[in-house]
Amino acid sequence: MASAWRETGARVGLAALALLAFSGTQSPARAEQGVVIARDMDLNSLDPARAFCDTCQIYLSAVYARLVDLDGDGRTIVPMLAESWQSDPAQTEFTFHLRKDAVFSDGSPVQAKDVVWSLSRLQHITAGAGYLLAGIETIEAVDDQTVAIRLKDPNSELLGLLSAPYAGILNSDLVAEHGGLADETADTADTAEAWLMENSAGAGPFVLSSYLPGESLRLTRNETYWGDKPQIEGATLLQMKESASQLQLVQSGGADIAMQVDALTASQISGDAVSVSFMPSQALVYLALSPGAKGNEVPLNAKVREGISHALDYDALIDLTVEGKGRRLASPVPLDFPGGSGLEPPAYDPALARKLLDEGGAPAEFTLHAAFPNVRQYGVDFTVMMQKVQMDLGAVGIKLDLEPLEFPIWRERANGEGIPLTAVFFVPDFYGSSQYFNYFGMFDGTTWYKRAGGASDPSLTDSAGPEILKQALGTSGAESEAAFAQLSALMAQDRIILPIVAPDTILVTTPALKGARISACCNLVLKDLHWEK
Repeated sequence: MASAWRETGARVGLAALALLAFSGTQSPARAEQGVVIARDMDLNSLDPARAFCDTCQIYLSAVYARLVDLDGDGRTIVPMLAESWQSDPAQTEFTFHLRKDAVFSDGSPVQAKDVVWSLSRLQHITAGAGYLLAGIETIEAVDDQTVAIRLKDPNSELLGLLSAPYAGILNSDLVAEHGGLADETADTADTAEAWLMENSAGAGPFVLSSYLPGESLRLTRNETYWGDKPQIEGATLLQMKESASQLQLVQSGGADIAMQVDALTASQISGDAVSVSFMPSQALVYLALSPGAKGNEVPLNAKVREGISHALDYDALIDLTVEGKGRRLASPVPLDFPGGSGLEPPAYDPALARKLLDEGGAPAEFTLHAAFPNVRQYGVDFTVMMQKVQMDLGAVGIKLDLEPLEFPIWRERANGEGIPLTAVFFVPDFYGSSQYFNYFGMFDGTTWYKRAGGASDPSLTDSAGPEILKQALGTSGAESEAAFAQLSALMAQDRIILPIVAPDTILVTTPALKGARISACCNLVLKDLHWEK
């Protein structure tokens, strides 16, 4: 499920027009006014145990409080429902102490039984992000305010996993009344989703007001919220597919935030009618090489892969695809994740590229097949990007044969006979670096080890990787970060994954709206929004 999502005209009807009364087209000077957000919503569910999407992150983190949160610096775990916690040195046993003042939106207290029930339900329902908690052996309520979690194997990233919006805590008594289950039968017998599509049962700063699939999702402030209450009275997410239409709605006063305006459109905005913010994101657009793919004319050995990495004009690709609004990475791991910084990306050097290709035994000219999903994702038009890659590789004697595919066909091909060179995208499911090695690492069981043909080419295997990963997860602090840095270096050296760009997130907002930020755990953080006074 995780890998499927990672790679995964404006409509304004009567319901949308009615929302204008909620947002107002007048000046947003009132501090209590609600916020309207225009975006192409990809909601698959409002049930924390079944939801899995970008918009899901916004909704769940606004409505369902978790044990811990990710601070505004993007890398520090801070208290939420748990006011404190401890772990053993082996990183296998964690104890969480709950706040005594936290309550659900109906006023009932948040207790340890709710935490145990919610996390157990997420574990047992396979339709969503339950895989995040697969490493948990037991979850127990020590008393009403204390929860003990024991892991099957050491995992220093448990806190990052628990900061994910899918780990939101539900009012267990209320959801159970409406068909919720948290035992081994939950996957097939739990029937609470229908109720959760129309109601919420969380302890977050907002509550669900209404949801019209394909049109709007409206939240109102939770007046019983135990933390600092939001300054806005609510937020409405308005379905709008096209970038230009989102921008026009903000410019006309019908919305306060446009979340998916592309970089080219944003670069052409002038004047002070709207504000444009470019924020670093954890999204990644990358190329991938498959030495084991059927139909390779030339062996994609280590020297050839390194040569290809130096043949790409990365800066020009970033300028072309996102108007320069993005960051380069040396490995798939984001710069602000453990182990993600400190590595130098490959330099654009056609002469060096050709030298390495020669050393790898590649002929002066050869053809490389490149099938890729025909999508526009995170602001990047993949067809345009691949045409530029084709030009760059052509300059060193590699004729790139481009084949755009519908996404399901691309995935079937990549997971089947393999694709010599492809392009795709990735976004993390939680704050933590282990997911990158478990997805991109060259060892048995990972997605890209299989796609690269690792089973038939032992030279691809990073034999030390699994042990380094155990060290990273079995320690904490600087020792863990150093191990993750080693893993990042291994992935960079493999030259199987060639990061092109981590595109910035672009937010176009009404100038008086402040506090908009993107979080690695939660996407747009609604509780921080406020009006300039």
